[in-house]
Formats: sequence, structure tokens, C-alpha cells
Amino acid sequence: MIEPAFLLAAFVGGIAAVGLRLPPMVGFLAGGFVLNALGYDKTPLLELLAHIGVTLLLFTIGLKLDVRTLLRRDVWGGASLHMLVSTLLMMVVLSMFKWLGLGLLDATGWPTLGLLGFALSFSSTVFVVKVLEKRSETQTAYGRLAIGVLIMQDIFAVIFITASTGTPPSPWALGLLLLMPLAPALRVLLDWLGHGEMQMLFGMLLALVLGYALFESVGVKGDLGALVIGLLLAPHPAAQSLARSMFSLKELLLVGFFLSIGLTAMPNTEMLGVALLLVLILPLKSLAYQLVFMRFKMRHRTSLLATLSLTNYSEFGLIVGAIAVSSGWLPEAWLVVISLAVAISFAASSILNGYSERLYRWLEPRLPPVPVSELAPSDRPIEVGDAEAVVLGMGRIGRSVYRRLQKEYGLRVLGIDSNPHSVETLSKRGFNVLEGDAVDSDFWDKLLMSQGVRMVVLAMPHHAGNLFALKQLRSRQFPGKITAVVEYPEEIEPIRELGANAVFHVYDEAGRALADSAAEEAGIVSRANQLG
Repeated sequence: MIEPAFLLAAFVGGIAAVGLRLPPMVGFLAGGFVLNALGYDKTPLLELLAHIGVTLLLFTIGLKLDVRTLLRRDVWGGASLHMLVSTLLMMVVLSMFKWLGLGLLDATGWPTLGLLGFALSFSSTVFVVKVLEKRSETQTAYGRLAIGVLIMQDIFAVIFITASTGTPPSPWALGLLLLMPLAPALRVLLDWLGHGEMQMLFGMLLALVLGYALFESVGVKGDLGALVIGLLLAPHPAAQSLARSMFSLKELLLVGFFLSIGLTAMPNTEMLGVALLLVLILPLKSLAYQLVFMRFKMRHRTSLLATLSLTNYSEFGLIVGAIAVSSGWLPEAWLVVISLAVAISFAASSILNGYSERLYRWLEPRLPPVPVSELAPSDRPIEVGDAEAVVLGMGRIGRSVYRRLQKEYGLRVLGIDSNPHSVETLSKRGFNVLEGDAVDSDFWDKLLMSQGVRMVVLAMPHHAGNLFALKQLRSRQFPGKITAVVEYPEEIEPIRELGANAVFHVYDEAGRALADSAAEEAGIVSRANQLG
């Protein structure tokens, strides 16, 4: 059974963090350090829960990822170039600390400095994805770039761990290639299971057994196996539903991961001082990200927000530290230092990302302009053409609105969605749809709204996105009509206050339509018609 103190520390820490307008994960980290100070140690159950949480996180990342993202030059090239530049930068800075007399670096040579630099060059997959999911921005241009870079770093991590242990994968690892022809059968089974507990159980089976356990059995990192299985299922439409069904379970188990970081070891004053020094040199790592991304000619918003989200240290540093300590390359104190640096960087990065949009607005005019002709097609100005109606968000509701406006009212409709996979699929099905992220402030700057657009329908799945889009339309004095869809009753009034011409509550409207259909079939006349 898990210690009651662990649950109490996580809850109190989470409340304190929310009160300070920080992500709850910062409070969970603080709770771990408080438990450490009180003499608690990590328990096997806590470590197991934390490990399952990370495995499920990587599995759900795979479910949402288009594998073609990893083949983009800015992703694999950016990740590789940054790792080289950042490692060298960290080596130089650490050697300066050694020259200045930092005790923990006294007995270290260049190989050890290189190892530390390598460990500090990684960013945290767990932290970054949590931040992106909290803001519903995993499918934005910068979110896809950041996740792609993180996955490439995970691949580098697997290579390092394999090389450092001196144990190559089993020859049976080649048999993992058979998972590719097996993928269609898995997708059919996922479709057949439908929704509910069987779908979630199937997801757990895939992530923990077919992914983690199978890959570990042939000498390949199990977390990578969970990611690969998720990638194989990603093309199936039900993959998004599976990811959503596992969301709450994954979030709960990740609490154990953040607690366990704080419980790793107890620092002294010198260790805390070195960890703070490492956090103070994080801007160098950020600068390396920004310079690397700028080489690939992307919009400043994409490069800057990806850079800010990746400005942290990774829990992978702890793995490198543990390997180095067990091999006698580093004193054990460095494990504590890296643990502290990771935790403090999470807190600093949470605050930084809270102001990311403001920082972007301040920095953007100070960066060299990128010619439109050199931008990627998805970053160039968006022209709505001869569209008379624009639907923002092409999920189930958005698609229904699109069809109704087109078939029943004869309007020329344009759909806009932030998910490139959805855009490609809908385009093949005959929809007039473009890729664009309506919660991206630059989207509105590059959207060329023609005089022929008579209405805009806000059908995005998140209330904050619809609010942001409505503000942008009003600030640009859009002359047409704006209609918004909401999921909860409390969302109606804020939308109306911003000037939406019509607001529809999904469940109310569905219930009303269902009642009308049932009464019509039964031959019952409404009271209004009776009085008329």
C-alpha cells in the first residue's frame, strides 16, 4: 500500500502550486523534497507507479504523433545539431567552474565533463508534454516541433544507455520489425472494442506488455517500445479516443514520478549551490535551441515558443548520473545535484512558459525577418479564397456544420484545423480544408479574410481556443456573423459578452433535437403550435 504521507504531500503541494498560479507538478516536486527532509524514502510501489506513468505518457505521445514529423529536417537535424552545440557549451561552462575551484569538479577530466554536458543537453519529455497538454497545444506548429525534438532525444538516450552498459540488444530484437505488419490487425481490434473499459484495458496491454515488456525482453529500452506501439496505432481514427480515455490515469500516475524526483536524495548547501548554478546557465541552452531553429527558416513564433517549452533539464540526467556513479566516473553527490537542477528547472520553466506569449511579442520585432518565400508552406499566409463561411475546428461538430452549410444552404465553406493528419484525411474526402491554428496569434496575422466571408463558426474542442478566436475576430472588426459552440453551461455567458451573435450548448441542442424528433414520430404537436 502507498504511504498516506505521499498522498498528503502531493495534495498539499499541488494546492500550494495552484494558489501561486504554477502548474501542480511544481507542487508535487516540492512535496517530494519535503518528504525527503522528513526522512521518507522512495518505496518500490511508488517507483512502479512512477514508471508506469512515464510509460503511458510515451504511449499516448505515440498515439498523437505523425511519424513523418520525425523525418522533417528541422526535427531530426535540429535535435542532432542542438545536442552537439549544447553539450559543447555545457562542457566549456563546467570547465570554467572547475577552474574557479568548484569542489565537486576537482577530480573530473574532459570525458566526465563531456558526460555531464551530454546529460544536461536533454529536455524533459514528461514536463514539456504536460505543459503542452495543459494548454491544448500539442498539435500546434511549435508543439509538434518540440515533441519531435524530444522523441529524437529519447532515441539518442536509448543509444547511449545501450553503449554505456556494454550490452547490445539481443539478436531477437530484429524480430520487433514484425510489429509493422501486425499493426493493421491491432487497429482492427481497437476499432472492434469500441469505447469504455475494454478500450482502456487494451491500451494498457499494448503499452505495458506489447510495448514495454516485449522490448525490454530483447534488450531495447521499454519506454521506447511503448512509444513505438503508439506510433503504429496513430493513423487509426480511434487512436485519439484511446489517448483521451487514458488521460486521467496517466496524469494520476505521473504524480508518483514527480514525487520520486524529490525523494531521490537530500542535498547539502554546496549541492544546492551547484544546482542553482546549473539552472542559471539554462539561458545558454535556450540560446542554442533558438539559433538552431532559426537555421531552418521557420516563423519566429514557432521557434521561440518551442525554445521556451524546451528550456529545462531532463530526468534523463538522473539516468546518466546513475550510470556514471556506478561506473566510478562521478562522485555520488552529482546524482543529488542533477536531481535538484532538474526539479528547480521545472519550476523556473513553468513560470517562464506562463509568460511565453508576452515574451514572444517583445522579442519578435528584435529578430531578423524571415522572407515569406522561404517559410514552410504551413507557415505562409492563409487565403480563404471565395469562401462564404469559415469553420474553425474540424472535429465531429465542425464537420457536421461544414456539411450542413454546404448542402442545405449552398454556401462555399472553408474548414480550418490545426491537426495536419486530420487536414490531409479530410482533403482526400473532398472537404475544402486548410491547416491553421486558431489559438496561434500569428495565425490571425497571416489569415487573409476576404470580403465575401459572411460567417465564422467556432467549433474548436476547447473553450479557451474559441474565446481567443472570438477576441481576434472582434479586434479585427470582422463584419460578418460569429457563432460559437460550447460544452458547458458556464461557458455561454463569457462567449456572449465578447459579442458572439449566437451560442449553442452542445447537449442542450442535442436534447432539444432528440425531443423534437421523438415527439414528431409520436404525432405529438408542440404547445407553441397548439396555441398558434
